[in-house]
Amino acid sequence: MEFIDLRSDTVTHPTPAMREAMAKAQVGDDVYGEDPTVNRLQEMAATMMGQEAGLFVASGTMGNLVAILAHCGRGDEAILGDQAHTFLYEAGGISALGGVHSCQLPNQPDGSLAIDDIEAAIRPDDAHHPVTRLIALENTHNRCGGTYQTVEYKRAVSDFAHENSLVVHLDGARIFNAAVAQGIAAKELAAPVDSVTFCLSKGLCAPVGSLLCGSKEFIAKAHRIRKQLGGGMRQAGILAAAGIVALETMIERLAEDHARAKKLAEGLKQVKGLVVDAGSPATNMVFPSLAEDVSLSAEQVEEKMNAFGVRVRAISQRRFRLVTHYWIDDAGVERTVAVFRHVLH
Repeated sequence: MEFIDLRSDTVTHPTPAMREAMAKAQVGDDVYGEDPTVNRLQEMAATMMGQEAGLFVASGTMGNLVAILAHCGRGDEAILGDQAHTFLYEAGGISALGGVHSCQLPNQPDGSLAIDDIEAAIRPDDAHHPVTRLIALENTHNRCGGTYQTVEYKRAVSDFAHENSLVVHLDGARIFNAAVAQGIAAKELAAPVDSVTFCLSKGLCAPVGSLLCGSKEFIAKAHRIRKQLGGGMRQAGILAAAGIVALETMIERLAEDHARAKKLAEGLKQVKGLVVDAGSPATNMVFPSLAEDVSLSAEQVEEKMNAFGVRVRAISQRRFRLVTHYWIDDAGVERTVAVFRHVLH
C-alpha cells in the first residue's frame, strides 16, 4: 500500500537531484575544516541568514543545544516559551548537559513572547538568582499551530534584549516557511538575532542536518561545543551536498505546501465530526480536533486512518497535527479528506 504520510515534514525523502549531488559530492575531513562541500553549505547558510558564519550540525536539537551552551554558562538562565520545542521536545538537554536554568513564559497565539513578560522575567542582580542571559524564540512555532512572527517583532525583541545585555537565539527550524508565508527573505527574520538554527531535513527535503549561524566568534565557540557533544563529522560533504540542493531549489516551492495545507483545512471543515481552528493554517500545519459528539479518541482515529493508507498524528486525546510537504500532492489532500469522512461517518 502506498501511504500518504502527514505526520510531519520530517518524513520527506531526498529528491533525485539531491541523491545525484550526494553521489558526486567533493569531500574532505570536516573536523579539519577540509570538506569543501560542507564549507560551501555553511557559507551559503550564513549569507541567507544575514550572519557572519555557519556550522553544519546533525539536527535542529543539536543546533539549539550548541547555541544555548555557547551563549550561556552553568547556572545562567534562558527565557523561552512554555510551548517551545527546546523546552518540550529536546530531552532537557540545556539543563542536563549545560546546567542552564530555564524560565518558561506563556506563548502568545502566534508563538511569540510578550516583551512585557520578558521584561518582568529578567532577574535582578542578586546572589539568590540565576543570571538572565538569553531569550529563545521559535519561528515558525510548532505547538502554536505552525504560526509565524514578523520582522518587526524580531527586531523589537532583539533591540530590547541588547539594551538589557541579553542575547537572542532563534529556533528557526522552519524559518523558510515563515519567510515564504510573509513574502520576505529569511535573513530579514534572522539578521536581528544573535544566533539562528534552521533544518534542512523538514520541508526542504534533505536527508540529514541543520545549520547554526551567528558571528564568527560565536561559531568558533559553537564548533568546539559541537565537538564536545560528539558532533564532529568527517566526510560530511555527502550530506551537505543535499543541503545545498535544498537551499537552491526547495525554498520557493514551500508556498505549494502552504496552499495545500489551506486546501486540506477547507476540506476537513466539511467533514462531520471535525473542527478546524479558525484562521488555520498559517503555513504547512493543520490542527483539526474531534467534535464533542465523536466517541472515538484521536488515537483510535489515527489507527483507522492508517489502515486506509493515510498516516496522521494524534497529539492529544482529541486533536491531530497534519503537515503538508513536498511528497503530498493534490490527490493526497483529497484522499485524506475522503478517508477522514469515511472513518468518522
